[in-house]
Amino acid sequence: MSRLELPDAETQCTELADQIRPRLHPDSVLVGIHSGGVWVARRLHELLGLSSDLGLIDVSFYRDDYGERGLHARVRPSSIPFDVEGRPLILVDDVLYTGRTTRAAINALFDYGRPARIQLAVLADRGQRELPVCADFCPWRVNLEPSLELILSTDEGGRLQWTVAQDA
Repeated sequence: MSRLELPDAETQCTELADQIRPRLHPDSVLVGIHSGGVWVARRLHELLGLSSDLGLIDVSFYRDDYGERGLHARVRPSSIPFDVEGRPLILVDDVLYTGRTTRAAINALFDYGRPARIQLAVLADRGQRELPVCADFCPWRVNLEPSLELILSTDEGGRLQWTVAQDA
């Protein structure tokens, strides 16, 4: 495999905010999917200058492979500190791949009410969808072999950064 040139994730957050800003409604709220999506949602919340609360969602119990994979070792609490009913939501994740995490997040959100609309914002879309899901906002589309995993993390200074792992 040739070496993949990874973009600067912080620059991508700025690009993503620039894509979202013109389509943002006054009552729009961000909901980040644990854990990478929460990091991105926090950056976007700051870059967009939003005063609304930020939603955080863990989809562990909503995954369709829960029976096969079991419970993720690091389940985190969901926090939706606003009324979802009739509100435009922007669901935020780091990587869109099969679409299964997005589906699980949408199912989880409907437990809180029926939003007016849900849009999806991701830093990276790696294709190879298993479900009919697409991102409304995305600064980077990348093709990776299925054996590779695109991983978003934070460095010691709190900056977002990308790495690629084989069979992670």
